[in-house]
Amino acid sequence: MQDMIQLKDIHKSFGAQKVLDGLDLNIEDGQTTVIIGRSGGGKSVLLKHIIGLIRPDSGQVVVDGEDITKLNDKQLNEVRKKFGMLFQEGALFDSMTVGENVSFPLVEHTKMTDEEIRQVVAERLKAVGLTGVEGKMPSELSGGMRKRVALARAIALHPQIVLFDEPTTGLDPVLTEAINQLIIDTQRNLNLTCIVISHDIESIFRVGHKIALLYGGKIIEYGTPEEIRASKNPVLVQFLSGSTEGPIQIM
Repeated sequence: MQDMIQLKDIHKSFGAQKVLDGLDLNIEDGQTTVIIGRSGGGKSVLLKHIIGLIRPDSGQVVVDGEDITKLNDKQLNEVRKKFGMLFQEGALFDSMTVGENVSFPLVEHTKMTDEEIRQVVAERLKAVGLTGVEGKMPSELSGGMRKRVALARAIALHPQIVLFDEPTTGLDPVLTEAINQLIIDTQRNLNLTCIVISHDIESIFRVGHKIALLYGGKIIEYGTPEEIRASKNPVLVQFLSGSTEGPIQIM
C-alpha cells in the first residue's frame, strides 16, 4: 500500500510546551486513518501540520511525494487543493444557501461556468444523500443534514485527501451512525484518503482502516482495528476503556 502522507520525526513546541516530539506516521493512500488521543494532546496541531497551516520546528511532512515544509505560501495553496476538510461544527456560511456553500470552492478556485458549477454541486450533494436542497439556508437543515452539506463542500473540488475533525461530536447515536456510514461510503466511492480525528470509540473502529494513538507527542500505537483491539499497550487499554486507573494521569 502506497503512502499518501508521511510525517517524519516531527517536532513542534509552543514556547516551553512541547506538543509533538519526534512524531512519525504514514497515512496510506485510499484508506481511512483515525487519529485518537487525549484532549489537548496535539491531534489538531498534527492535522494543521498535514495541511500546512503550521510548520514543524524540525522534520518533514511529505504529501503525495512532496515535502510541504519547504514550500512557499503560493506553492502550499496549490497543495491544499488536494485537501477537503470537514470541521467539527460543519462551518457553513449562514448567509449563503446550500448551493452557494457547496459551490464556494468551485467559484474561488476554478474557471467553471455557472452551469458547470450547478452540475457539480448537484453531483456532490447527491453523493452525500441530498438532492433538491440547493435553495435552502443552513438554518433550515437538521444537524445531520448540515454535516452532509459540509462534506459535499469538502469534496467539491474532488480532493484526494479529506480531513475530518471530530465529525460526530455532539450528535446522537442515530446521527453518529449516519455520519460514520457517510464517511465509509464517500471514502469508498471516491477512493479518498481520509484522516479522522475522533474520541468516539465505536466510531473509530467503524470507519478506520488504520488507527493511530497519539500520546506524549508521539504515535505510540498504530494498526488495524483488530490489532488495536488486541494490543496490550497500557496507555491504549486505558484510553479505550475510559478507566481512571493506568499510566494516563488525570490532571
